[in-house]
Amino acid sequence: MIHGESYKPIIAEAAKMAIGEENIYERVFIFELLKDKNDPNAVAGAVGFSVRQPKFYVFKAKAVLLATGGATLLFRPRSTGEAAGRTWYAIFDTGSSYYMGLKAGAMLTQFEHRFIPFRFKDGYGPVG
Repeated sequence: MIHGESYKPIIAEAAKMAIGEENIYERVFIFELLKDKNDPNAVAGAVGFSVRQPKFYVFKAKAVLLATGGATLLFRPRSTGEAAGRTWYAIFDTGSSYYMGLKAGAMLTQFEHRFIPFRFKDGYGPVG
């Protein structure tokens, strides 16, 4: 059975070692993407604030990856029992990536897709 909660700490540790712990900012709420003044079709950074300390951040970047998640909890999951609370049903997948992408000028397509986990003997999960 696939358990996402088992993989996340392993991948996080590998990321910390690859880019250096001093280059990781955790618990920062990004609320706006910054457009590149020389290229209106590019994003040059982001701004946000710490959710634990009174700090404001402005990030400048050569490339920006918007990985805030989809909108998994806009609809009730079809799973029941234990499956309804698994990691891939993240409570913070509220559609903020759609908003930030749209506001930055991205073309949004194929939003009719809904995540439905596959079910197989003795298991369920985001596979396939």
